[in-house]
Amino acid sequence: MDDVKFNAPLELAKKDRTVHVRVSGDEHAAIEKAAEHAGMTVSSFFRSLLLEGAGVRPMLTGEDRLIMAALLEDMRMIGINLNQVARALNSGRGVHPSELDINLENVQRVQAAVMSELRALTRRAGYQRRGEK
Repeated sequence: MDDVKFNAPLELAKKDRTVHVRVSGDEHAAIEKAAEHAGMTVSSFFRSLLLEGAGVRPMLTGEDRLIMAALLEDMRMIGINLNQVARALNSGRGVHPSELDINLENVQRVQAAVMSELRALTRRAGYQRRGEK
C-alpha cells in the first residue's frame, strides 16, 4: 500500500470532511463504551481506528512485528515437537512423561508471552489514541 502523505501532522490538520456510517443500537453502545474506556470521544476514537485500518497510522510498530514473528516461530517449533510426540504415541511407542511436561511448559510460556504482548500492545494503542506516550 502506498504511504499517504499529509501537509500537516494528522492531529493538526483541519477536519473538514465527514464520514457517515450506519450502526445498530448495540454496536453504537459498544463503540461508546470502548471510546469511554480509552478516554476519548466517539469521534476521535472512531477516527483513530479508521486511520489505523487504512494504514495511515500503523497498528503494529516494527518492534511489535518482530516480537510477534518471534512468538510465531516459537509456536511453530512447539507444534513440531507436539506432532512428534503424537506420532510416537500413535505408533505405539512410549513417550517419557518429562517430554510431555516440557512441551506443556513451552505452550504455557508462549501463551503467557502472547497475552503479555497483546496487553502491552492494547495499552500502547490506547495511549496513542489519546495522544499520550
